[in-house]
Amino acid sequence: MGRRKIEIKKIEKKSSLQVTFSKRRTGLFRKASELSVLCGAEIAILVQSPANKIYSYGHPSVETLLHRYQTGGGGGASSSIIPYSEDGRSKYDEAVKKLEIVKRSMKQESNTRFWWDEPMDGMELYELEEYVEAMEALKDNVSRRVEEIEKQKSNAASASTSDLDPSWVSLGLLEFGSGM
Repeated sequence: MGRRKIEIKKIEKKSSLQVTFSKRRTGLFRKASELSVLCGAEIAILVQSPANKIYSYGHPSVETLLHRYQTGGGGGASSSIIPYSEDGRSKYDEAVKKLEIVKRSMKQESNTRFWWDEPMDGMELYELEEYVEAMEALKDNVSRRVEEIEKQKSNAASASTSDLDPSWVSLGLLEFGSGM
């Protein structure tokens, strides 16, 4: 089953409404994050769910941007520039993909829920900040482990080619690709 075009109108079925809200909210926050990374935009989004829960996303933070808006402070051009690195985004995307692979493999090994799978709906701001720090630490650990594994693979590959008997090579008895 693929994507289907839906008619844009209020969804009447409560279960479908909640599922759609959750998916679209996640997509909205992801797009806002991408916009802030790609364009250096400072973004604050507040969304109220059909169940009257408030969800927010902000870069650098919702509080910072709301305070700036309320006080009328525009922040000079130099203070509003967020450094951007093209290489950083590709590394981030790669790390996210690796993390998803690790999460999938770990989930298959065990049916228990991991701390990163727990719902964030009831978390306070300080809990969300701790959660972000923990996710960044997890991402760093996963990236470090992947680099270790890749290094071990390259070392093993170079060790296997250096194990060849040099007398065979000099005598021409070892030919690569000949099916010997």
